[in-house]
Amino acid sequence: MKPKVYITRRIPEHIVKRINKTCEVRMWDHEDIPIPYEILEKEIGEIDGLLCLLTETIDDALIRKAKNLKIIANMAVGYNNIDINSATTHGIMVTNTPDVLTETTADLTFGLLMATARRLIEASDYLKSGEWKTWSPMQLTGLDIHGATLGIIGLGRIGEALVRRAKGFDMKVLYSSRSRKYEQEYELGINYTSLENLLLESDFVCVMVPYTTETKNLIGSEQLSLMKENAVLINTARGGIVNEIALYKAIKNREIWGAGIDVFENEPVSLDHPLLTLPNVVTLPHIGSASIATRTKMANLAVTNLMTALQNEKPQNLLNDICFNN
Repeated sequence: MKPKVYITRRIPEHIVKRINKTCEVRMWDHEDIPIPYEILEKEIGEIDGLLCLLTETIDDALIRKAKNLKIIANMAVGYNNIDINSATTHGIMVTNTPDVLTETTADLTFGLLMATARRLIEASDYLKSGEWKTWSPMQLTGLDIHGATLGIIGLGRIGEALVRRAKGFDMKVLYSSRSRKYEQEYELGINYTSLENLLLESDFVCVMVPYTTETKNLIGSEQLSLMKENAVLINTARGGIVNEIALYKAIKNREIWGAGIDVFENEPVSLDHPLLTLPNVVTLPHIGSASIATRTKMANLAVTNLMTALQNEKPQNLLNDICFNN
């Protein structure tokens, strides 16, 4: 009997065909609508493998309903949507899709930095709304990027890729991290410093740390108060790392100049979110990895993890310590 697999969002047919060769596949047949929790509750009881997204909350209550589940393959780098401790307790492997989105997320991060600094969205809206009547010396003036100081909080693979882009703009780069990375300092020409000093000295601050209990609200009122009045905060990591209310107040009170945000604590974000009301905040709908090539790679990697686990072999991107038979 073929293993049963459930996919929580419609993905390209040619990728589904890979699973169909060896598995019985069911799929939530919507691309833009998240699967309702109650439907996932019904489906999870009989399946051997689950391919899900960050939009699905795979909690302890759901995991307890799984009778035969061997693998939860998350099509994302992050995995805070999954109760890994519960999965481990019930002998269920959990995997993610790292590495494939490094460059495209770095592209988006630097693009968001540029759009915020030069007020590109605001300027486009200004033109389209018919407000452009004349030229004036300080009309829609923004911040220079070339030669500015960039502070990166969390120097992982995406952070390193961001450094390479910043060097093309002759930026001075500071970083803070749990551990100092001497080799990267030498190779990339960057400087290690404390989080406090990074916030004090940087013109642009990019949040690149993973979301954990330790990094929740890592950037709050106290940290924002250390930043320059003409500084910009960029977050393309995870919502919840930056306290959104504190950020709103800091920008509203002109304690910092602006922000570029691709991630929110609660997604999709409500239209009455205060950050959406500020003209000097560029907000995006979590599109850090949204290139065709990258999303296809992510889906293929998630499928590879899924099929490897169902063959009772260790997936490459295993996140929890599960015993298995080779």
